[in-house]
Amino acid sequence: MPSAPTDRLARPPLEDMLCFALYKAHHAMNRVYKPLLGELGLTYPQYLVLLALWERDDQNVGQLGALLHLESNTLTPLLKRLEAAGLVHRRRAANDERQVMVSLTEAGRAMREKSQGVAQCISDALGMAREDVRPLVSGVTAVADTLVADREG
Repeated sequence: MPSAPTDRLARPPLEDMLCFALYKAHHAMNRVYKPLLGELGLTYPQYLVLLALWERDDQNVGQLGALLHLESNTLTPLLKRLEAAGLVHRRRAANDERQVMVSLTEAGRAMREKSQGVAQCISDALGMAREDVRPLVSGVTAVADTLVADREG
């Protein structure tokens, strides 16, 4: 007869696991964003790059990668597609040829206005004001920051 699992091996049910809740939320958010971004010809990661550049234009690839938590081998093809779409321009830094700088084109800056409704879509989908979503963002960010710090520390 098998013995009962020890406390060490006991796991909470799936619906009580934070990793599963974040996974479900990630997929649900993608379903909300996808049609809106599709109308703009953007993927969600491309939208994130544009958001970062709208906040601060002319960043190097390393800065963008660190901000977005993307490795260079993921970010470079994404930037090439944005450049092919005419939204960003990539060039070597004048003071260091090893660095690639990324800046918005006029079309990339104009995309900010075209995408105005996208930022509000999650608040609307949740039926919450933007300021009421902020504690959720802070909580999830704290989880991510802790997990990143634990891995790097």
